[in-house]
Amino acid sequence: MTALSLHITLAQINPIVGNIEYNLNKIRKIRDDAPDNTHLVLFPELSICGYPPEDLVLKPFFLEQVKDAVDQLVHESKNKYIALSCPWMQGSKIVSALHLIGEGQIAGTVYKHNLPNYGVFDEARIFKSGPLAAPLELNGHKLGFIVCEDTWTPEVAAHLKDQGAELLLSINASPYEITKHEQRLEVARARVKETGLPLIYVNQCGGQDEIVFDGASFALNEHGDMILQAEEFVEDIHHTMWTRGGQGHWFCSTDTIHPPHEQTEAIYQALVISLRDYVSKNGFPGVLLGMSGGVDSALSAAIAVDALGANDVHGVMMPSIYTSRESHQDAETSCRLLGIRYDVIPIADPVSAFEKVLATHLTDDTPDITHQNIQARCRGITLMALSNATGKMVLSTGNKSEVAVGYATLYGDMCGGFNVLKDIYKTQVYELCRWRNQHKPDHGFGPHDLVIPDNVLTKAPTAELKAHQRDQDSLPPYDILDSILKGLIEHDWDVKTIAAHGGHDPALVQQIWHMLDRAEYKRRQAAPGPKITRRSFGRERRYPITNPFSRILKG
Repeated sequence: MTALSLHITLAQINPIVGNIEYNLNKIRKIRDDAPDNTHLVLFPELSICGYPPEDLVLKPFFLEQVKDAVDQLVHESKNKYIALSCPWMQGSKIVSALHLIGEGQIAGTVYKHNLPNYGVFDEARIFKSGPLAAPLELNGHKLGFIVCEDTWTPEVAAHLKDQGAELLLSINASPYEITKHEQRLEVARARVKETGLPLIYVNQCGGQDEIVFDGASFALNEHGDMILQAEEFVEDIHHTMWTRGGQGHWFCSTDTIHPPHEQTEAIYQALVISLRDYVSKNGFPGVLLGMSGGVDSALSAAIAVDALGANDVHGVMMPSIYTSRESHQDAETSCRLLGIRYDVIPIADPVSAFEKVLATHLTDDTPDITHQNIQARCRGITLMALSNATGKMVLSTGNKSEVAVGYATLYGDMCGGFNVLKDIYKTQVYELCRWRNQHKPDHGFGPHDLVIPDNVLTKAPTAELKAHQRDQDSLPPYDILDSILKGLIEHDWDVKTIAAHGGHDPALVQQIWHMLDRAEYKRRQAAPGPKITRRSFGRERRYPITNPFSRILKG
């Protein structure tokens, strides 16, 4: 006789890539802590090894350790079943497999059919596509398991429906980006509408290198209505009971809804969790960063304190002969508001020493940028020396607008182990500062009050590498620059389209495009940083360094 109900636990967790023992113990604890009447615990994609495992999967002994962990879970399993995804050998092929484990056995297996090979994904390099699978039976019900990318196209869900599936269960490692939450809901509702089946969507949370996973797991009824919404950016466990009534309709007892963050708050949360996990998962005792008195370092310091706590953040002001009293005061005030250690290490003497050593090689005709960059690189050397001395990671502070056009010094202000603002345009930097001054983020360790001085937000941005310098001596206003860069980076538009769309001078668009391409060699050597936009610098935007296209093609 078919049971009328299913008790399903949604386990939105933050695994560590490559730490199989840690992930195994986390899975065990959640399974064991689930209520005794639980039929199934549903974990995100590749939870046993963490996602994305990348080329770890190509190591045979890595796959052996994954299999050993799965074997342990099988051996100790009882009446609580788990749905666990892992890399798996199927003959001579490596596949992404989902095992239904319980009562001392693997009760069934489905394989990922669609392998994403775009953006940050390159699964086709390491996995082979699996066949369309039939539903797996549990407690008298046919459950249609779907692995991440298979949710984004109709084929797999339709096949499961045709094979008698009563409920769709989607396990995911879906990265965060702006508007991604809405995209997921749209896709999930499309699968529900096509099949007439409820859908449970479990997603990973946490930071992994340049990817941020926001969690935000959810469940939809057969009409596509939201009946459960998990928290964003944190581990979150939900126990649900599904009861099948007359005419085959499902009813879910839970009505827990955590409203998603609005866009600016979500971006800030993503930056915090990304930095927190990068530092903690790599074992750094904290971070240190250069405090210039400008908006980028002030925001980076605030994010660092929210991520790690004030005791693990160290701010260093490194003034040159061009550093203003105003910058001194703003840097000190930023650190005082955040409660972090603040030191001043002047760079006038090391700059003078380099100038002296190079005196016979520099002339009156030497470009001024040479002297400016000596200052920036002295700061880089200072921070890296402190990093060596303390073990703390240097946090780079350049924003996406500057990194895009090369308005940054290689081996100077670009040095560091991580750049939390790497995918944040300058105009977004100001938006995030204003938001943070009015709100404390969920699960943040920073103060409730003002954290970024008002003067930092109102004064003109400057690198202060020469007298009376302002950013907009070299760049257009940031609202114009960012509009052009979004057209070039996010949309890959041509010059005419960008000019028409934003009302920009085509010659200026052409100039910015050339600057963008010319700075590619710098970005290849830049620190990693969290993906926030639909097109971040790094693995999902790959342009040749040797590339005269923007100079050859005019307009």
